[in-house]
Amino acid sequence: MVAMTYTDTSHAVLLAYTTPLWGVLGAWLLLKEVPSRLQVIAVAIGLAGVALICSPFEMNWRAPGVLMGCTFLIGGAIAWSVTILHIRHHKWHDSPLSLAPWQMALATVPLAACAFYVEGKPRFLLADVRLLSLLFFIGPVATSACFVISAEHGRRITTFAMSNLTLGVPLLGIAASWLFLGSHLTGIFLTGLILVCFGAILAARSSGLPSKVSLKAPKVSVQQKIANLPEEWRNLMSIENTESR
Repeated sequence: MVAMTYTDTSHAVLLAYTTPLWGVLGAWLLLKEVPSRLQVIAVAIGLAGVALICSPFEMNWRAPGVLMGCTFLIGGAIAWSVTILHIRHHKWHDSPLSLAPWQMALATVPLAACAFYVEGKPRFLLADVRLLSLLFFIGPVATSACFVISAEHGRRITTFAMSNLTLGVPLLGIAASWLFLGSHLTGIFLTGLILVCFGAILAARSSGLPSKVSLKAPKVSVQQKIANLPEEWRNLMSIENTESR
């Protein structure tokens, strides 16, 4: 949100959701999952699109706050990719829905301290209906509910598939900024957008390539077959073995 005060909407939503590109790098660096040649090519294409969008031909780097805004946006995308990796490999004991209130309450403490330090004391009235509606949408709806949904389904699909699905956000955001906010989309920006989307889709596609599947059934030992039986059957077999002895 801070970054969007220094960059336009179309650039902000695209840079903030370069998540699939950082997901490949994060899986490689943090989880030691060596990327395939196709994934390396996908990351290179996507980063080329980011470099094109952030080039001096497209963005005015002399404007105040642009560097900080772009740094925040890309940093947020990297943080989100790490979150997706964590959600995918975490051993869950409770549902994301039951954990979301605790997460939001805990996040409120450092955010409130940071806001108080940067902005000072609050200068608004809670009786403002428009402010209350914005707080309700940004908090429970856009943050808590969306995070619960993404966490609940993100742990059931691959990291790259989850990252690829998040590309729907910048595409809708760019279309909305063009339709409702009058954003001007240049040829350089559209070229970078195509490269970023193509790189992300290629990264997700490369992770979902089917491997060679053997038609032969895997060998299962007798002990494994017994272990897969219901508990009542295992108890009955134990009693029968004792009586036969």
